[in-house]
Amino acid sequence: MTARSRRAALAVSLCALALAAPPALGQATAPAYGPEVPTASRTWVGRLVASVVVRSQPRDGAPRVMTVGPIAPLGKGITTLSIIDRRRDVTGRMWAKVLLPRRPNGSAGWLPADQMRLLATPIRVRIDLSERRLYVFRAGRLLRRYPVAVGALDTPTPTGRFAVAEMIRTNHPGAFLGPLVFPLTGFSRVLNEYAGGNGRVAIHGTSLPELIGTRASHGCIRMRNADVVALSRLLRPGAPVRIVP
Repeated sequence: MTARSRRAALAVSLCALALAAPPALGQATAPAYGPEVPTASRTWVGRLVASVVVRSQPRDGAPRVMTVGPIAPLGKGITTLSIIDRRRDVTGRMWAKVLLPRRPNGSAGWLPADQMRLLATPIRVRIDLSERRLYVFRAGRLLRRYPVAVGALDTPTPTGRFAVAEMIRTNHPGAFLGPLVFPLTGFSRVLNEYAGGNGRVAIHGTSLPELIGTRASHGCIRMRNADVVALSRLLRPGAPVRIVP
């Protein structure tokens, strides 16, 4: 192998590592007693280490909600879930209640906290549909604000509590979705299928920057490409997203 080919191979390897395991900005390992309920300053998230059964109640044997694998289905990264509550069962085992990327919006379930690698993030997002603005908060304080395009009147962006499910690089900055896509745990309330997908709502870039600040999308949140790249330096899967009318 020549020196040039060795340098090229190293560059490819470093790029692959960067995409597969982005740095966990503002995150820390969980305390020994388990995850905390979310606050304005911090939200706990869990990265799955193996497939796990999500249950309707925090106990073994409770009805099964779904099975979640450790590999995220769209971008093939690590499945990361946003924790919204915690509880111990009668044996003392800690369970975490997590938001699930499934219909209906707001679906949640319980899984053992010891089946996840627990991390905390100080970042949360608030999207105001009437203002067409996306706000980023760190530890409860406003950090950034960006203009966005939101759902059109006949394909509105759903409101409620969601979380970032994945971060996907498209490798095509000029494409319709721009350079980055952040699928959320929410779905369109009027579209069960769109462009071959299942109506999943996402934050993403755009090839139509002139529509930023308007109601123009099929339910997704569109950002200028430079803004979504800047957002990617702060936001990680599991971060909470609140969408308000």
